[in-house]
Amino acid sequence: MQIQGIESVSNIKSSAGVQNATAANGQGFKQALMDALYSASDIEREQEMLGEKFVLGELDNLHDLTIATQKADVAVQTIVEIRNKIVDAYKEIMRMQI
Repeated sequence: MQIQGIESVSNIKSSAGVQNATAANGQGFKQALMDALYSASDIEREQEMLGEKFVLGELDNLHDLTIATQKADVAVQTIVEIRNKIVDAYKEIMRMQI
């Protein structure tokens, strides 16, 4: 039985195309998360602005307000689910025995 060194692992890693954990455009997880938070914040601001216009009678189309409200709701739900997944991952890591 012939025993080989672990150099073969690096060959497998390079042939499989394994790279650092960054997004396709070079962003890391932190930046992607911050972008998602800023996007959700912008959607919330747009919904609030349309709501104010509706209350003041400056908005003719109620449909736009309804769509903006639904977009804001989906954005908030997405951020909450991301937070829940991060908390679950943290709890799982803390349960690991070393």
